[in-house]
Formats: sequence, structure tokens, C-alpha cells
Amino acid sequence: MAQHLHLHARLILAALLTLLPAAGAHAQDVASEKSVTAPRETLTGDWGGLRTRLKQAGVTVRADYVGEAFAAVDGGQQRGSAYTQQLRASLDFDMDRIVGLSGGILHVTINDRRGVGLSSDIVGNRLPIQEAAGGNYTRLSELSYEQNIDNGRLNLRLGYFAMGNDLGGMILGCNFVNAAFCAHPLSESGNSGWYNYPNARWGAAVRYRIRPDLALRPGVYQVNPRLNDPDNAFRPFAGGTTGVLLPLELEYDPGIAPGSHVLPGHYKIGAYYDTSRATRRGEQGMLRGRYGVYALADQMILREGTGNRGLSLFAQFTANPEASAQITRWYAAGLVKTGTFSGRDADSISIGIVHAQVNPRLRRAEADAQDIPGGYAALPVGETAIEMSYGIQLRRWLSIRPDVQYILDPGAFSYRRTNDALALGGQVKMQF
Repeated sequence: MAQHLHLHARLILAALLTLLPAAGAHAQDVASEKSVTAPRETLTGDWGGLRTRLKQAGVTVRADYVGEAFAAVDGGQQRGSAYTQQLRASLDFDMDRIVGLSGGILHVTINDRRGVGLSSDIVGNRLPIQEAAGGNYTRLSELSYEQNIDNGRLNLRLGYFAMGNDLGGMILGCNFVNAAFCAHPLSESGNSGWYNYPNARWGAAVRYRIRPDLALRPGVYQVNPRLNDPDNAFRPFAGGTTGVLLPLELEYDPGIAPGSHVLPGHYKIGAYYDTSRATRRGEQGMLRGRYGVYALADQMILREGTGNRGLSLFAQFTANPEASAQITRWYAAGLVKTGTFSGRDADSISIGIVHAQVNPRLRRAEADAQDIPGGYAALPVGETAIEMSYGIQLRRWLSIRPDVQYILDPGAFSYRRTNDALALGGQVKMQF
């Protein structure tokens, strides 16, 4: 199995190296393709017209692939390479076309992940170098019903889905590969029953647009750790509920209104409360209730022309209490330049840094248990990841992202000093 995965990793890395020199020349090919016919949106096309007929009947078929191959070339626990992949298939049923219910959509999604995590199995750090690593099995990731009311001013979603589909995310962050950037602060799920895709829970989400650029998002979600077990991959009613999670988010989106000349951005402030009982961090006993707050922002500061070319900045902050959290503070910042060279309007260059602070109570407890000289102050305060990537949009359905990441104090969450790690690799995304 490991040999098979390493072969995949070498193939993807070889493909990245082969495609990079041809990226500039390929822009002319894309331009020629556009002049002849409309660009293909997916690898498999329209299936002889079947895909269009299904959509006209109310059924939209989607499928995509993500492959990530990386090598740890210095530092960390050891050197080595790893490949991970995700396959996703989904059906969206337009209830207006099917039964005449305007604004209704039924979502069904199946997710499959395979591979080896470079962070978990080789480097030994907490902030996953590969966004698609972890949970290597096939599962039901969504079975939900969505209803738009008043032309979308009010949106309701009910069913089995990941709360991160609606809350606490930053789409701009998926111009990176590390899961710390794409697309939720990991401190949220490390402190509560907050789960992000592909982990689903029963819940209800509301989005109400107070005005076109201002939305309020409350919700209620089941907390059930057992639904992460592979044995429950297709058992959404499995027992093990410990409580409910109650989030509230306010989102401001300047530039979203039609015809607006304001540079686009997204600003989110949120808080959540988990009613579950949990073990106290670094202390004896139990506590009832876990909570946290967050602030996320991205803003375009420079636009080139009338398209999407431009420069955007982003920042993230979260705070969680020492009694319940693994990560008590989270800081992230960076920039994304969309549109790089001439003819490369959809390419992007991204640079970001994220720091996750280890709960001081956990550091102190570990230092006392191991009788570490110098006490908890001798242990790393937290882990920091620095990432730089270049996204190449080769087709509308195909992108590749050569990537380099540098991890400072990769052993912080294992309570040990470890040499800083350097990882090289890339990501491939395809729409089928």
C-alpha cells in the first residue's frame, strides 16, 4: 500500500515539474480554444447531451478529485514522501423543476479519502500540510434540504451536513494547500463539537440577509464524536450524542451588490457554545460547556481592470478558554494575487503564515509529568506554518498548485522540541 501511494506521489510531482515550463505557452492554447467553442467546464464534458438534459429535468451531477503529493525534505520527525487524495460525488435536486417547489434544493454527497498524511505520519506536526489528509474511508458527507425564500434573502438548510459548509470559513484560504488555511481555523474544531467537511452532523442553519451586503447566520448542530468512526460512515443515526452546538455569525460583504464599485471583501465575526460535558484540559475533572469566538477578514486592495485580477489580503483570529481548548489562540495572515502574468488571469500567487498556540495548561501538565528541566517554559509555545504556492488554471476543470511549506516547531503539540521542517510538493484538482 505504501509503495503504491509513493508511486502516485512521484507521478504527481513529475507532472507538476513537466507542466510548469509549459504554463505560459498553454495560455495561447486556451485562447484558441475559446475562439472556437465554449470552454469545457468538466473533464468528461456533457456526456452526449445527457448532463444538460438531467439538469433541465432538475438533477445536477457533480464530481471532483483532489490529489496532494508532498515530500518532507528537512527537519521534522523524519524525511519521506506522502500522497493523499479525495474523490467526491454529489447530486443536487432542483425541487422547483421536479415538484414545483420554488427555491428548494436537495443535496446528496458521498466522499472518499485515501492515502498517507505527511504531517501525521512523517513530520509529526499539528497543522496538516495536506488539506485532504485524514479520514481515509468512504462516507456520507451530506443529505440536506435547502430552501431559499424571498429571492434568497432568507436561506434555510436542514439535514445531515458539515456546519463548516455555512460558518467560520474563508474561501480565499483555499488558494493554499495546508488545512490551516483551507478553509477554517482548526482551533474551532479543537475546542468543541464543531466539525468541518467531510464530517457531517444533523443540524439546522439559517442565513438571513439584513441587507444585500450584511448577513446573520445562526444555527443548531448535533455533537456526536462517534459519527467520525468509519463503522458509522453510512449510519447518520448512530448513537453517541453528547450535546448541541449553537453558533452565531455576522458577515459583512462589501462589493457584493450588483453594480457596486466597492472592492470586494468578506468580514466575519462569530461565537459558538457547545453544551457537551468534556474533560478539563491539563486538570482533573469535567466541565459543561465549551465556547469560543473568532474574527475572519479578507479584502481586495487592488483591482486590475474589471475582472478578478487583483491583490487581496486576509487575516484570522480566534480565542478559546484554557479550561477546554487545545489551541487557545490562533493568528493567520497573508495575501493572494489573482492574475499573474499576461494571459494568466485565473492563476494565483499566495503567501501566508499561521500560528496556533498550545494551551499553557497542557504544556504545564506535560512538563510536570515528564519532569522537564525548565518546566513548561522550555516547551514550544505553539506551531507556525508558512506557505507559498502558485496556482495554475490549465483548464476550467483542471488546476495544479506547486507548493512549499515551512513548519516552525513542528513538535509543539507533541510537547517536544523538533527541528523546523521543510515540505515541497503540490496539489492537483479536477472537475469531472
